[in-house]
Amino acid sequence: MTGAKCQACRHHKMPAIQRSVVVRDTLNLIAKRSNWAGREAGVIVVFCVVFIVLVGLVALFIHKKCAARRERKAQF
Repeated sequence: MTGAKCQACRHHKMPAIQRSVVVRDTLNLIAKRSNWAGREAGVIVVFCVVFIVLVGLVALFIHKKCAARRERKAQF
């Protein structure tokens, strides 16, 4: 009885076909993307240098604050 019911409605096969088409199209879209970072390596280097400088400045600021706090504690 269930076999006849499935043959009559025919909707069980279509979602699988549609899903596979959607997955294939999505993978093709992802594969076609260009590698911006590869083309613009100089920009990535600048971002990295700026990041390292900012991290260094933040670390220096924190170090100075901690040293000043330790000095204040030592005075009392």
